[in-house]
Amino acid sequence: MIGKIHKQMSHDSWLFSKMATPDYTPFVFLLLLFQSGVWGVPSCHATKPGMLNVHLVPHTHDDVGWLKTVDQYFYGDRNDIQHAGVQYILDSVVDQLLKNPDRRFIYVETAFFYRWWKQQTDDMQNTVKQLVNEGRLEFVNGGWCMSDEATTHYSAVIDQMTMGLRFLNDTFGHCGRPRVAWHIDPFGHAREHASMFAQMGYDGFFFGRLDYQDRNRRMVAREQEMLWRASESLTPPMADLFTGILPNGYNPPEGFCWDQSCDDPPIRDDPDLEDYNALVYKTNHIIMTMGSDFQYENANLWYKNLDKLIRYVNQMQSNGSEVNVLYSTPSCYLQELHRANLTWPLKGDDFFPYADSAHDFWTGYFTSRPALKRYERISNSYLQTCKQLEVLGGPISRKGPFGAGDSETLKKAMAVAQHHDAVSGTEKQHVANDYARKLANGWAHCQVLVSNTLSSLSGSSAPRVYCEHLNISVCPLTETSKKFSVNVYNPLARPVSWPVRLPVNGTAYSISDAKGKAVDSQVGLLSFIVTLRDFLSSLFCVCLSRYNASDGNNSESIQMSGAYIFRPNTSTPFIISKTNSVVQEVRQWFSPWVSQVVRLYTDSRALELEWTVGPVPIGDDLGKEVISRLDSSINSSGVFYTDSNGREVLQRRKDYRPTWNLRQSEPIAGNYYPINSRAYIKDDKDQLTVVTDRSQGGGSIQDGSLEIMLHRRLLYDDVRGVGEPLNETSDIYPEGLVVRGRHLLSLSPPATAADTHRPLAQEVVLQPLITFTDGELHPSTRLEFSGLQAVLPPAVHLLTVSQWDQDTVLLRLEHQYQASESKEHSQPVTVNLQVTSSPWRYAPSCSVSGRDSQSPTSVPELANDQSLWLSNYELTALIGCK
Repeated sequence: MIGKIHKQMSHDSWLFSKMATPDYTPFVFLLLLFQSGVWGVPSCHATKPGMLNVHLVPHTHDDVGWLKTVDQYFYGDRNDIQHAGVQYILDSVVDQLLKNPDRRFIYVETAFFYRWWKQQTDDMQNTVKQLVNEGRLEFVNGGWCMSDEATTHYSAVIDQMTMGLRFLNDTFGHCGRPRVAWHIDPFGHAREHASMFAQMGYDGFFFGRLDYQDRNRRMVAREQEMLWRASESLTPPMADLFTGILPNGYNPPEGFCWDQSCDDPPIRDDPDLEDYNALVYKTNHIIMTMGSDFQYENANLWYKNLDKLIRYVNQMQSNGSEVNVLYSTPSCYLQELHRANLTWPLKGDDFFPYADSAHDFWTGYFTSRPALKRYERISNSYLQTCKQLEVLGGPISRKGPFGAGDSETLKKAMAVAQHHDAVSGTEKQHVANDYARKLANGWAHCQVLVSNTLSSLSGSSAPRVYCEHLNISVCPLTETSKKFSVNVYNPLARPVSWPVRLPVNGTAYSISDAKGKAVDSQVGLLSFIVTLRDFLSSLFCVCLSRYNASDGNNSESIQMSGAYIFRPNTSTPFIISKTNSVVQEVRQWFSPWVSQVVRLYTDSRALELEWTVGPVPIGDDLGKEVISRLDSSINSSGVFYTDSNGREVLQRRKDYRPTWNLRQSEPIAGNYYPINSRAYIKDDKDQLTVVTDRSQGGGSIQDGSLEIMLHRRLLYDDVRGVGEPLNETSDIYPEGLVVRGRHLLSLSPPATAADTHRPLAQEVVLQPLITFTDGELHPSTRLEFSGLQAVLPPAVHLLTVSQWDQDTVLLRLEHQYQASESKEHSQPVTVNLQVTSSPWRYAPSCSVSGRDSQSPTSVPELANDQSLWLSNYELTALIGCK
């Protein structure tokens, strides 16, 4: 059972936003921060009606890893790569804020601020708290990092936001809670991110990057600020979010950069801001970002010139100037837009793909560093399992027979990995290695915790063995032991059928389950023939192909393919293999660097394509981008569908954008979109869905076809800042990275397709954890255990079970079906919370609180049977008292 809200937690009302109405029950996120829509910030400077009010927002953009590692950026190490030291930025900013109460500063990356905060004296912490309480230092966004929006899964985004926002709430209380989402650097913007921000209770969202054609149109139409309706499933205004596009990306206006890294001269006489007017915006207010990457290490340079700028420009008002300049913050700017009481244009799709000029589409990073993308995804799965077993094991999980373990290390590593230059694959190689090292360290800490819990639950002290290289058929225990046990933990709240493949050296094995019943198995290579006619009669080609990457040597553009940019040198891919799907071998070797295994398990809902690509040859001095293309007889009419951060699905159309008339200049790259967990094409009869095991890029270039990029190896930098080509090698693979992955294909009638691909995608994201013990088991070993007394309804997904503090547990449930996608499951559902077994020991009652835009309000307590009603696509977070 889930107990009542833990009232000892300070400011418990911050947990929830949006009031329940008689018509629907809201999403309720644990990480909701503030009372949405409450205006009148006392720290905002006064503006002047009838004048152009220029809101100067001092800020620094501190990447949580990019050209340098997280540690190098914080400490200011390796300045030969990039001069940047975050600890000195925060030291300097606080010092300068104290010198003038009019000054303002915003900070974003909680991962850095948390580290700096822990190093401060009590006196300095009290000083900073005063700055926060007075609104002179304002936190925006507030997550552990500024997450990528194309390649992140929503569950990992929620976790990293929770980590950062919880620290701010615990440290600064109400005044530390961000009111504005701030994604100034990610390379395109996902609708699901906006939906999550809206449901978290943010008042607005600001970003800097969007397609150059979209920006030009919006400037002419004065639509750079809008209402983003970020869900087709949720009743407005549940996922509505005011969204603004910053005028200069996130940089200062030209000629107004006064950082030590800039060359602009200091202010000597009257500056002219007349060119920076509000003609492309709807109100007499405009926001100016005064700062950029890792700026304000010497904050005196900035503030001394900003003080002069404000003073000189405002003095000109006595001579008839109609420009008023003030220190401001995004929330103060947003307050003025709210007071304008205007009607804003509506946005319903997303901001992908992003291009900054005609031949420069930022669609390559959807696939860049595919091994890191997979490692991040399985690390998310492992973290969720680790958190669940921490709850199930209790205190012994953290300190037990195998030592001291924790989930916190992996939580922080995963939070950092969501950064827009981490899982995106757009960092330098040594930084990518550091992200992977942090994840591996987190795994090690979790393995101790998992071993302690499994020992407690099973009653066996036998050492647990973790074979982390099963994807390449390596497990020393199974390859050498005559007898061993396989332990499978399912983190989903429903049964799954999961094939277990192990490397062995014997020729015959006897396998039994926990009840002693024989388990069907097969030893040896799968070298037989399988007929797929009945399974995929509409699929007539599974092609592995490649594009040769542009080296920039052509008449149209000098743009090269790189870590960010995808730009093939031809619109026609070169076919590596072409497979007829009627009769084919299970194992297919197409070249020394490309192979594929096709598996169709008994009673399976999907066909498995396991692909292995690499080392990608570059002896011809051409970079290559390898794709898997599925050609079918489906009449897709140029329409296909991709998911947004693993949750809602959006319709895409070839050579089309919903909000402007597209001039298509890159017919391949300009039709690529992020695929986080699935993509599909359909007609009236069939829907072909591909579920991926990591984030990838893809599109439908031809009718009836889906193509997904698997691997990229490039020889040139694309001149977007990273400064090195995407050419991954290692000590293990000196000739180039080898990557293995899976696609799961299903063919269903469109009306029932979601009933297959929704649970299938969850199984891939939260896959079973497999551990091993060597030799005979002790007779008293407990062989089966469940944390649930009953499975959850098919529409309900157990998203989070996590230890919140010593006495409380966080539970997140979600209705995982989009509106109208399933006749059976796109309906409200009632969940009985009395489904947990005795080891969880929850109190016998539960309640939740809600908050609307005006005042706190209570959601009715759960029914006597402890049931919870979930409407379509709803997510609920509860805290339970143990």
